[in-house]
Amino acid sequence: MKWRSRPPARPAPLAILDRVEAAAPHDRLDASRAVREGCGLADRSERGKLAFTGAGAKTFLQGQVTNDVEALTPGTGCYAALLSPKGKMLGDLRILDTGAELLLDVERSALQAIFNVLHRARVGFDAELHKRTLQSGLLSLIGPDARRVAGPETEALPPEEHANAAAELDGIPARVVATDVGVDLICDAEQTAALAAVLTGRGAHPVPEADAEVLRVERGRPRYGVDLDDTTIPQEAALNERAVSFTKGCYVGQETVARLFYKGKPNRHLRGLRLSAPVDPGTELTLDGKVVGRLGSVVVSPAHGPIGLALVRREAEPGATLAAGEATAVVAELPF
Repeated sequence: MKWRSRPPARPAPLAILDRVEAAAPHDRLDASRAVREGCGLADRSERGKLAFTGAGAKTFLQGQVTNDVEALTPGTGCYAALLSPKGKMLGDLRILDTGAELLLDVERSALQAIFNVLHRARVGFDAELHKRTLQSGLLSLIGPDARRVAGPETEALPPEEHANAAAELDGIPARVVATDVGVDLICDAEQTAALAAVLTGRGAHPVPEADAEVLRVERGRPRYGVDLDDTTIPQEAALNERAVSFTKGCYVGQETVARLFYKGKPNRHLRGLRLSAPVDPGTELTLDGKVVGRLGSVVVSPAHGPIGLALVRREAEPGATLAAGEATAVVAELPF
């Protein structure tokens, strides 16, 4: 079963926010300040979305992903990775327990691989897999004012990341989800533009994804398909604490993850890089003439200047200066 890589005709995310901005002419902070001092609004509806229903859904996912899905209760969630049998990442995913279903949010670049694995593996389980990418919109409120903008619907939402609850914003049903930088709202795709209009009317400022990416890099959170790929083991990317349970039962790829955690030392580590100038992602990083990694994300931070993320060999320790094309890159601990 092949995934439809292109959605049917629907307003593009930027087009939605452009129309909303024109229709809500209140004063705005610039995008960079909005996500740091107020509330930015980013349309991330193109992210991959799947859902599991059925009495065996949790049992099935428990044996597929790295985190403890069976420990979830309605209104909670977790971050996890889906691995190959050799412990390499096929993708990462946010799993939300809504009470009625398990909602999975994934990078679009990893959607097909994740769908294929879960679709094949679920045979024999009382678990139905549903496509939700085209059916659902996803709007992110980013910044310290995010909960105020989301309104009273978030008053009962716990502060823990992935906490979620059903809500209604000016008559529009949505699921509100706590994030590390604000609140996400998931709604029917047809109501995305209307919900965006509600949020901008409450003071959210439409921002390009690039400004949200700066915050992500500053916080040292890698992105699958940019910083991570199918050669990455979770521990290399410092994901064990966020994404891996070492007390749950068996899952695909567990042996590699456990062996590396208890007995081994990763050959690579996720590091920050303070760049002397912006450099293209994918640029080789060298130490004393030896290639030790490649740049992943690269952004220009208002606070730190040009910075990036990369998986680099362990000899490239914090404080080391690497060559990055025509620029230099000083290895830094994360977060910046």
